[in-house]
Amino acid sequence: MSEPKSPNPLKTFLTIAISIVVAAVFMWFALRGMEFEKIAGYFAEADYFWVLVASVFGILAYWFRAVRWNLLLEPLGYSISNSNSFWTISFGYLMNLTIPRSGEVARSTALYSVEKVPVNKSFGTIILERVVDLMCMGVFLLFTLIFKYDAILAFYRYVTQQKGKSESDGLLYYFLAAALLFAVFTYLFRKRLTQIVLFQKVLDFGKGIFHGLMSIFKLKKKFTFIIYSLAIWICYYLAAYLVCFALPETSAFTPADGFFIIVVGTLGMMIPASGGIGAFHLALKFGIMALYLSLGKNPEEGGEVGLSYAFISHTMQLAIMLVMGLISVPVLAKARSAAALK
Repeated sequence: MSEPKSPNPLKTFLTIAISIVVAAVFMWFALRGMEFEKIAGYFAEADYFWVLVASVFGILAYWFRAVRWNLLLEPLGYSISNSNSFWTISFGYLMNLTIPRSGEVARSTALYSVEKVPVNKSFGTIILERVVDLMCMGVFLLFTLIFKYDAILAFYRYVTQQKGKSESDGLLYYFLAAALLFAVFTYLFRKRLTQIVLFQKVLDFGKGIFHGLMSIFKLKKKFTFIIYSLAIWICYYLAAYLVCFALPETSAFTPADGFFIIVVGTLGMMIPASGGIGAFHLALKFGIMALYLSLGKNPEEGGEVGLSYAFISHTMQLAIMLVMGLISVPVLAKARSAAALK
């Protein structure tokens, strides 16, 4: 299969609706008990120069990812321009803001429209990218466990002892209720979900995805691939860590704290909420609370600072996705027209 098929309207509607609900629930948890006046005060004192610098590294990560993607496509016999690769990635991130995890498919279909790379093959390389990124994330997680174990332990003790078991049980009940609702939803709509999955599509995609995954063993520039992978995650790290310098309360955070922040933030962004909204904010609220606890500071203040950091950092990420994604639409349309004339 090389050409993209039209998306299922029901699947699209359900996915967007569920992701918005998930985002709203997480945002409610994040904002619960917070004083908005204090958070607004943090925004007023922020030095947004550091946010601008951080955004440069955020965009640079797009470019490194584009070049690395080309390295994976070369063994499959496709030589595409870095520009088309860059803008299809930007378009994919834009789609992720509407439908979580839809960016991978959107990226493959956009690339097909301008470079005629079969969707199943390019999608296979994207899956491979995710595996490599997961490995890089594992390295950051290892650094976090080594250098910030005290913060994790302090937060665990805070939740289980200082705040009392009753609140921990309350969160557990919320989780169990959500799991039950998900199970009921899955059972009631099992036939529809089976139709959406369409195992035949999976089989049709299988061969191309396999070729995409195997492309890593055919790389001619393995060392270059490793360098670009490291460059991507160094940019992610700097984009997260440099935002700390925007707030006086986080400006003294160490590089080790930066590892902790990017791991916590990435875990938050992995939740299938619309654009990571809510989940990212709750994750950073708890993350910076943990850092404050490890430093012997007031964890409640840490939660306020964490939310302020999350709003600044997440807004920066959203701005990058929106600006780059919206620019990609006319750029890709022009490239598509040029490809049609060839």
